[in-house]
Amino acid sequence: MPMRQHFEGVGYVLGSAESEAQMADVRPLPIFSEAACAFLSALSARILADTAARAYPDVITLGFWCRLAALRQMQRVYEAEKNRIGRGIVFHIAPSNVAVNFAYSCLAAFLAGNASIVRLPSKAFPQLDVLCRIFAEMLVDFPALLPYFLFVRYGHEQDVTEHYSRLANTRVIWGGDATIEEIRRAPLAPRANEITFADRHSLAVLDADAYLAAADKERIARDFYNDTYLSDQNACTAPHFIIWLGAAEKVKAAQEVFWSTLHTLVKDRYTLQGVQAVDKLTQIYRLGACFEVRQVPMEDNLITRVCVAKLTEELAAYKAGSGFFIEYRAQELAEIRPLCGISCQTLSYYGVERDSLLREVLAMRPAGVDRIVPMGRTMDFALVWDGVDLIRTMSRVVWAV
Repeated sequence: MPMRQHFEGVGYVLGSAESEAQMADVRPLPIFSEAACAFLSALSARILADTAARAYPDVITLGFWCRLAALRQMQRVYEAEKNRIGRGIVFHIAPSNVAVNFAYSCLAAFLAGNASIVRLPSKAFPQLDVLCRIFAEMLVDFPALLPYFLFVRYGHEQDVTEHYSRLANTRVIWGGDATIEEIRRAPLAPRANEITFADRHSLAVLDADAYLAAADKERIARDFYNDTYLSDQNACTAPHFIIWLGAAEKVKAAQEVFWSTLHTLVKDRYTLQGVQAVDKLTQIYRLGACFEVRQVPMEDNLITRVCVAKLTEELAAYKAGSGFFIEYRAQELAEIRPLCGISCQTLSYYGVERDSLLREVLAMRPAGVDRIVPMGRTMDFALVWDGVDLIRTMSRVVWAV
């Protein structure tokens, strides 16, 4: 497999043209290989001990995710699959709106037995800089693994995307529909496969009675803040639609306490930029032109609440970020079905029993809803993502009879 040494406009953030050339000789590893688990375990320790990393909760979360105990728990799902090995090289196009996603993507590929070429987001994230530095330090201690990790930056050069796509045994695209369409102009090798993670929306369901009875409403506010404001609601996992279950008077009481408690937290931790405020106002006007809506007055525009009289599939196109929430009171859970179309990713919940929620969702037979998680855990990365088993999709089975 020929490896081209250099492209104008390609910046090597981790690795070099020389290590890129060495990737031609990289052999696939078994899934959850000892080499991969040892590297991730050491990476976890390095992240959790790093002073700069401690400033970023999402980086620390990654450190906890790749602890050896967590890896062994993930591995149990695949214990019977001893004859499964990596496909070879995985080319990742990282999303531009989530700082640490690139690391989860390439580490999942490594656990599946692969080397990774990662196109990093062009947007500057301090978390990304911290992680790239830590990866570089780690590879000094694990020099044999250097050909398994190549992090690059480049613009919209089609020839570069085509080059890395030809090398790939699997291509993973994180991005909006337009990004996926653009990347797909670059052909893959005949036996290569592709995983796409397109733009999605998510929703949260809260039971009003359970919320009013909760003792630690500040913790619930922190969980919701982490699900939403930490990513500016740019992550597909962040809920934009808030569904309240319960009698009207209970829902009203719960809303008043919930949003007031959240506002105290947001006011302390979050800064709303002018352009974000304009975007939210524009979205209110768009919603008002097409739907029966009511904006709820708030102390300021850190939290924007729009109540709708009815849930429809079309509402999914009107989501916004920076603390923009579309609310609805449902008398029964089945009313959320219009929001559970193919673009719906995560359903988070508070005060609703998980198994009954799962039964209700499955009974709807929706085109979407790939994840059901407690509030506060929407951004927890898992090896099954958007309904795709990453280990199995990025590896192959050696079948013997």
